[in-house]
Amino acid sequence: MALNCGIVGLPNVGKSTIFNALTSAKAQAANYPFCTIDPNVGMVSVPDARQDRITAFVKPNRVVPTTMEFIDIAGLVAGASKGEGLGNQFLGHIRATDAICHVVRCFDDDNVIHVAGGVNPLSDIDIINTELMLADMDSVEKRWNKSEKAARMSQDPKIKFEWEALKKLREVLEAGKPARVADLTDDERIAARELFLITAKPVLYVANVDEAGLKDGNKWVSMVEQRAAEEGAQVVRICGALEAEISQLEPEERKEFLAEMGLEEPGLNRLIHSAYKLLGLFTYFTAGVQEVRAWTIPNGAKAPQAAGVIHSDFERGFIRADAYHCEELFKLGSEQAVKEAGLYRSEGKEYVVKDGDILFFKFNV
Repeated sequence: MALNCGIVGLPNVGKSTIFNALTSAKAQAANYPFCTIDPNVGMVSVPDARQDRITAFVKPNRVVPTTMEFIDIAGLVAGASKGEGLGNQFLGHIRATDAICHVVRCFDDDNVIHVAGGVNPLSDIDIINTELMLADMDSVEKRWNKSEKAARMSQDPKIKFEWEALKKLREVLEAGKPARVADLTDDERIAARELFLITAKPVLYVANVDEAGLKDGNKWVSMVEQRAAEEGAQVVRICGALEAEISQLEPEERKEFLAEMGLEEPGLNRLIHSAYKLLGLFTYFTAGVQEVRAWTIPNGAKAPQAAGVIHSDFERGFIRADAYHCEELFKLGSEQAVKEAGLYRSEGKEYVVKDGDILFFKFNV
């Protein structure tokens, strides 16, 4: 699934530093605004300890993790919705993403210039959110008159749904709230997708802290966490500078470094997992001697849809899925033992796949 998260924020909040650590890419991280002109795109493996454990039992020829895409989008500034600071171009890049990772600076460093003159995460959040909401309001207004006229003259339910959606969206945006809080019906939500509203996307706040703030937090982190709680959003605390160091280490050195820091895993793992969850995704596995592979599907996917991410023929000709859960493998030690325990199942088209399922598909085309 080609789902992705756009990393956004004001200039110099640590977006490109975090992106570099995520992807081991070479996005320029410079101490001045607009050093990122074009979005940098990186594919990131989704860390999953369950896949490592499955591999230990199955001993395949190769292992393939699932991935997701992160896009480092150049820093927005006040006035972006009117084209300030290359704003139109950047807003276009954000519209193309499925979710937003909003990086907020929560550290003080005189050597790193803050575009607004000082550290104030709530002000930073408000600047970004205001620009995104203004851009969305512009999209709604451009569609308003045409949709209103069409709704009066047509009995097409799709046109009616769009008009009702526009009215609700305009109301929340005028109130200074993001489009995602609008109380839309399922049909209205489908109609609203064609507007490509930025604030309709799910958001994850990434509090970029120094090393001290990573464990104990600070006043700025508390501000962000309180704002996120009010919005029903998530917050991940990351020390971008530390993650950049960790990403350059060899695996064994990385383990030692994390142990010395008293950390169980890199903060970037938490970021990836949170972004994965934000997109409403989870993982199932296929496991055999040739390959153990992780596959990404949306929550609520049924077996044919899960088969379709491997190949469209699997979905089109789906017959059944042989299934068991990875925890059953971990407990019993082998697929054969799972079968002997009566836990190896044959599931049909209505089976809703569970996170951590191990599946083998039967199909006929």
